[in-house]
Amino acid sequence: MPELRLTYFDIHGGRGEPARLALTLAGIPFEDRRVVLSDWRDLKSEMPLGTLPVLEVDGYPLTQSNAINRYVGQLTGLYPTDLWQAALCDEILESVEDISTQIGATFRMSTDARRTQRELLVAGPIPLFLGRLGTQLRARGDRYFADDRLTMADLKVFAWVRHLRSGVLDHISSAIVESCADNLCAHQERIAAEPAIAAWYAERA
Repeated sequence: MPELRLTYFDIHGGRGEPARLALTLAGIPFEDRRVVLSDWRDLKSEMPLGTLPVLEVDGYPLTQSNAINRYVGQLTGLYPTDLWQAALCDEILESVEDISTQIGATFRMSTDARRTQRELLVAGPIPLFLGRLGTQLRARGDRYFADDRLTMADLKVFAWVRHLRSGVLDHISSAIVESCADNLCAHQERIAAEPAIAAWYAERA
């Protein structure tokens, strides 16, 4: 087994969370290197692309969250081996990345601009995306997004939905998921009940 170090911000959720959870579920040891925001300015220049997450595999860095998710998914058995199911998994990984990028961009805005942009997202893109994501889940059996089992796609959606429902995002109601696609709430709660995931968050409460 390779020696792994995952560097990401010291938060619940975000782009680094699916890989953290996958490695935890599989019982694969890794160094969970957490970066506090006050240290990021000094650390940024050390990162290959000036971004996080970064996964080091035996000392070699891998960037881009979904590249990390696919690698970790294959390492942990949480990525489909069937080509079509792998494509369905990738579809969800990339879709969540798209909407996450739109929300993430608001963190760099001024207070007034952030409020305006988030209100625009709540008025259209977020509900639209949630509704379509809920429809995709329902069409695939209403439990998992690919391969009829837990995959990296589910962990990516789980981390994003959990963040939306946490209430930490100003100007985005924590009830938005339930109002747009309540089956995504059931999906998130089912994954949260996985013993290893429940223990992970309990230890970091």
